[in-house]
Amino acid sequence: MLTPRHSTAAVAALCAALLAPVPARAAAPAPTAHRPVVFVHGYNAGPGVWGPLRAHLQAAGYADSELFSFGYDTHRSVNEVLAGRLAAYVDEVRRQTGADRVDVVSHSFGSLVSRWYVKFGGGEGAVDRWVSLAGPNRGTATAWACALWDQACRDMTPGSYVVRNLAAGDETPGAVRYATFWSDCDETVNPDSSVPLDGAANTPVGCLRHNALLDDPATVAGVRAFLRQ
Repeated sequence: MLTPRHSTAAVAALCAALLAPVPARAAAPAPTAHRPVVFVHGYNAGPGVWGPLRAHLQAAGYADSELFSFGYDTHRSVNEVLAGRLAAYVDEVRRQTGADRVDVVSHSFGSLVSRWYVKFGGGEGAVDRWVSLAGPNRGTATAWACALWDQACRDMTPGSYVVRNLAAGDETPGAVRYATFWSDCDETVNPDSSVPLDGAANTPVGCLRHNALLDDPATVAGVRAFLRQ
């Protein structure tokens, strides 16, 4: 049986519990103004190559928090290592930004990494637009020069396991929208016709060297326009 003193203490404790602040739930990320863009660099390169394109997109209204550069060891296997790491990176970008889908812009070897992710690694449901700048999408004979000791080079050779599987069936599967930009003077991707894909918006950029597509004004404008569609 509660005494008056005990009863008063119990009521006070109940009131204190009712008036205590409720812990706030973690706020969900606010939707971004644009779909986040994930850049995937090429062989023997790094995230720094995207400086010019990032600057162009920021000038067009993208926030720095909407632009992400995936960095990775370019000497590893596309299908066994790199595509899975890209998948985890994209998942983290989506978590941070609250976006359902991202856009992927890749250069050179990065095109194979990101295509494998889209086609075989679950990327169909996470990628809205995919862009390849000078990607060896059907392989490049240049890669034979380093294929003896480098797995990534082997993956880029014509007829490799990676190239064959990416070409099998639909080259541009799912609801993802695809675009390629290619040069007829590319010293790295041979033949030049390796870049365009069936089902993609394929844009010739004229006579540009392989890395020049990264900061060529017309190419950059084309990428920006494709992402806005």
